Amino acid sequence: MTNDGKYRIGVDIGGTFTDGTLIDTESGDVTTSKVLTTPEDPSLGFIAAVRRLLGNGVSAESIDHVVHATTVATNAIIEGNTAPTAFITTAGFRDMLEIARQIRPSLYDLQFEKPPPLVPRRLCFEVPERLDARGEVITPLDVDAVRAVAQQINSTGVDSIAVCLLHSYRNPVHEQVVGRILEEEIPGVSVSLSSAVVPEFREYFRASTTVINAGVQPIVGQYLTTIEKRLKEDGMNGDLLVMQSNGGVYTSSAAVEKPVFMVESGPAAGSVAAAAIGTALGHPDVISFDMGGTTAKASLIRGGRPSVTKDYTVGAAAQSGAGAFGGASGYPVRTPVVDLVEVGAGGGSIGWVDSGGALRVGPHSAGASPGPACYGQGGEEPTITDANLVLGRLDPSYFAGGEIPLDRERAVQAIEKHCASKLGLTVEETAHGIIEIATTAMVNALRLVSVQRGHDPRDFMLVAFGGAGPAHAVRIAEEVGVSRALIPLEPGTASAMGLLATDIRLESTTTVISRTESLEPGRIQAAFDEMEERGAEMLGHSASTHSETRFERAIEMRYYGQSFELTVDAPEGEMDSAWLSNLTEKFHAAHEQAYGFRVDNEPVEIVNLRSIAVGEIRKPGLKKLAVDDRTLADALKSKRKVYFNPQSGFVDTPVYDRVLLPAGAEFSGPAVVEEKDSTTVVLPGWKLQVDAYGNMLVSR
Repeated sequence: MTNDGKYRIGVDIGGTFTDGTLIDTESGDVTTSKVLTTPEDPSLGFIAAVRRLLGNGVSAESIDHVVHATTVATNAIIEGNTAPTAFITTAGFRDMLEIARQIRPSLYDLQFEKPPPLVPRRLCFEVPERLDARGEVITPLDVDAVRAVAQQINSTGVDSIAVCLLHSYRNPVHEQVVGRILEEEIPGVSVSLSSAVVPEFREYFRASTTVINAGVQPIVGQYLTTIEKRLKEDGMNGDLLVMQSNGGVYTSSAAVEKPVFMVESGPAAGSVAAAAIGTALGHPDVISFDMGGTTAKASLIRGGRPSVTKDYTVGAAAQSGAGAFGGASGYPVRTPVVDLVEVGAGGGSIGWVDSGGALRVGPHSAGASPGPACYGQGGEEPTITDANLVLGRLDPSYFAGGEIPLDRERAVQAIEKHCASKLGLTVEETAHGIIEIATTAMVNALRLVSVQRGHDPRDFMLVAFGGAGPAHAVRIAEEVGVSRALIPLEPGTASAMGLLATDIRLESTTTVISRTESLEPGRIQAAFDEMEERGAEMLGHSASTHSETRFERAIEMRYYGQSFELTVDAPEGEMDSAWLSNLTEKFHAAHEQAYGFRVDNEPVEIVNLRSIAVGEIRKPGLKKLAVDDRTLADALKSKRKVYFNPQSGFVDTPVYDRVLLPAGAEFSGPAVVEEKDSTTVVLPGWKLQVDAYGNMLVSR
């Protein structure tokens, strides 16, 4: 079943701006909107962005669906604003969340403190029951004890309950009984069962994921319900779809049920956009670089698909992805997440001088309110945006298309007062230092997603977007050793466009711990068949797909005795002994790429099976620029003095209007290219070419 709507909308809420994109599915025409994010109620910014798009003569009834990326779930966890939640587990395991893991993010840091458990101990409860590792009952569930616990929980006034019983991934029956009793005894409470959220082995990871799901469920539910209600009030009856952490979308009802799958919703949209643009232009291997107002994010795309990991930690002090099961300073989440590295280096990141007299940048951000000093909205500390303005890289009268006038004098004063005077440097030298320090942080992020994962960044093209990405892309490419950078059309809203370039993806997983030499292939086939039946049923309720459901299969494997897995795509064909041999060889090859070695005579173990049900959504195609008699001279706006490095200081630099650049235009740096939502800085020694679709390719 499909909706006949002609238009689709994508809305991406960032830390500073909320971006909207509207696409005409027939002509391919794209309209964008950008409004300041409303942190006190993100849905206000969402609706403002949608209404601005509809203000272009588009009727609400003609909207097929709205796709949304949001950080509501992540922010609730990071800020400690999750809903009051209780936790129920098997007798003897009440302290599971307190104990967590015996690893630390910094081995020799004696002052390190584990993050507080998401559920305090007084709200953790035990019920008598026990299954063994095969899912067979050792101790039957004590139903009377469950009812007594439910009455205790009811008196605490919690909004949500997480249930994680031992080995329920093998046999969910005890958890299902607990869930039914809780719903009978405490009507209206949200209940998350680990066997439904993430049916995988490893108790703490399963418990942590389920508790996070339970803690954000009421918040996400209220938020999405508010948005759906406001969209319907405005006359929009199409589906509301939500971006997942894995780069696919799912329905808002599925998001309310399993919000833990959207904790990295916003950053994933950017990776999808980069993958779609790169693949459409014949560059399936790219590094995505998304720099907004608050953070910069990097991810690696190979063969047109973003890398996905399940070793992820939310709420971590620094998300580097190093070590088994992600970092140790946050809460582990065992759901698929686009493998990205995020650093506190956005346009609003603050420059400051530490107690040792060294210049630092971030991770604190001026955000949307009060914003950088040059916004003139009360911000007093210097940011990366202030530094770019002082160096002449931004036009104070054309920032955000002229909607936000910038005050250069305020930027100069902020840098002088907070940094330059303490360092004994000029304002320009300090501003350049702020940019270079931020560049180093972003370069490290790019190396983490490429070199640390066994890939040479020189084999990839950099796709840079976000409001601030194009201003820093060439310098970053120079440092990493990448020879080509691509700046897509309207880069400031590319993440919102990425929302419209993906499919509905519903993931199921099951644990099958078995060595390959003793495994019966029919057992794997039966498990996949069961998961795919479930996935097809869930997808059947969506009106936005336009094709038959297809399935992707992946298998998590390891050498026998290892404590971490690698994900391998399941081979095609009938599951027999030859299929198993092919699968084992794929694992050896993947291990060699990731870690530099393989051990062919070691036994290999299959751990988890993953099935992804995919409902395809029509993608927006690239639209060629209109051919007319424009020349490069028509696009030249002016010349202004721009500071690139301390050696040359300010140099006269041509400034071009991107909208007027014709297809095939070519020029060498130094140069600045301006558009309403971003500014591209082309360094000396680099040249820029405009392709037939209006994308800018910058190369050495």
